[in-house]
Amino acid sequence: MKTQDPPRVGRLLREWRRRRRLSQLDLALKADTSTRHLSCVETGRARPSREMVLRLAEHLEVPLRERNGLLLAAGYAPAYRESPLDGERMSMARAALRTMLERHDPYPAAAVDGLWNVVDGNRAMALLLGSAPPHLTESGGNVMRLILHPEGLAPRCPNFPEVRAHALARLGHQVATTGRADLRALYEEVSAYPPPPGSGPAPSGVDPTGIVTPLRLRTPFGEMAFFSMIATFGAPADVTLSELAVETFFPVDEETEARLRAFAATW
Repeated sequence: MKTQDPPRVGRLLREWRRRRRLSQLDLALKADTSTRHLSCVETGRARPSREMVLRLAEHLEVPLRERNGLLLAAGYAPAYRESPLDGERMSMARAALRTMLERHDPYPAAAVDGLWNVVDGNRAMALLLGSAPPHLTESGGNVMRLILHPEGLAPRCPNFPEVRAHALARLGHQVATTGRADLRALYEEVSAYPPPPGSGPAPSGVDPTGIVTPLRLRTPFGEMAFFSMIATFGAPADVTLSELAVETFFPVDEETEARLRAFAATW
């Protein structure tokens, strides 16, 4: 008799467990179940309940979008809605995003979705987006393409090798932790972009004298240097909300601060 593969939900759960580098015993203890039952779920000898799928997904730190996929694979309806950002249901989130972005002026800030697409930005973002060609900024643009594309920020970035290495490591980590095919496609696309001429070799390691990798940019107001922070919504229960993040940029030095103030005076 031909041996059949385990049901898809079992394979997916096993993949997530291995991605998180957990043994069956580790996960069983976290999820308050037995290793025997977990083994039966992974091999298809037992069908997990809806509650068990959600409990395992929670302890595996599976993103909400992929939790819905696990439920569908197990034969259950999705648990999390994916609301359009411009819909009524998301009005509170939109207002929060707009408040954060506006109050961060004159420093640049942008809200991005799970694929690094810019969904909103403040006035100071014009420093980063202003010189990019239309094909990189249409519909808001994509942060990874803007940073790494040879027609984007790359030619204006004196420390492009360090910035490129940091951006690719960040995106690669996201691919590894989420398993998303669309993120992997984005990584393969942007990692293949050629660096601008004369940008120098990739860094061989981390600079032990620095605490952040700055983004240095040549602008009409002079060279500026930024570091960034990322904020996300706490305890999201909607796929769209769970994937939204706000990246805020801050000046590294007093010269950048003064130049940002000079830029703001032109508004």
